[in-house]
Amino acid sequence: MLKRPSFFLDTQICTGCKTCMIACKDKNNLPLGVRWRRVVEFAGGQWIRLPDGTFQQNVFAYYLSMSCNHCQDPICVQSCPTTAMNQDEQGIVNVDPQKCVGCRYCEWACPYSAPQFNPVLGQMTKCDFCRDDLAIGGAPACVAACPTRALQFGDYDELATLYDSKTVFAPLPARDLTQPCFLLCIPKDAKPELTVDGGIANPEEVRNA
Repeated sequence: MLKRPSFFLDTQICTGCKTCMIACKDKNNLPLGVRWRRVVEFAGGQWIRLPDGTFQQNVFAYYLSMSCNHCQDPICVQSCPTTAMNQDEQGIVNVDPQKCVGCRYCEWACPYSAPQFNPVLGQMTKCDFCRDDLAIGGAPACVAACPTRALQFGDYDELATLYDSKTVFAPLPARDLTQPCFLLCIPKDAKPELTVDGGIANPEEVRNA
């Protein structure tokens, strides 16, 4: 078992195919509207008229496959009034169905929209890093399904020595809010945090249920 499981996304080769999202829904039998993993498309740009009367464009787009980041300082755990939201010794954040009352405080607090309300159960649910697969030496369903191997996983401390863990780009929130165990390579056309040049192109797919 990993000391502190972490996801890594190579945004340079992620095509936004959503195979990871489908694999997660399939394995966990999630109902309509509940998405433990979501693929965000951030896009923008426009046509620019040049002095000679011709036009050129600066259109861009990149994808972010996001789920629970099993943060080192999980605000969802802090905001849960019943202690249903908890973090185990590996750092994996879980929901105890025996304690969850579906108040949705964790959902409102999480800057990554990771906790998802399941209307069938009347409770909060979320990614558990496929703990059952990790226990037998396997990979999370989303990672195993990625056709380009853009989505990977490993120990956070080891991955942090290989990839930049501090740079933040749109539409990600500041890392110091929760200290997420999620690392990314920076997209070629990455826009700075809080930019107004671009926006989420598929909000209906990434919003909470």
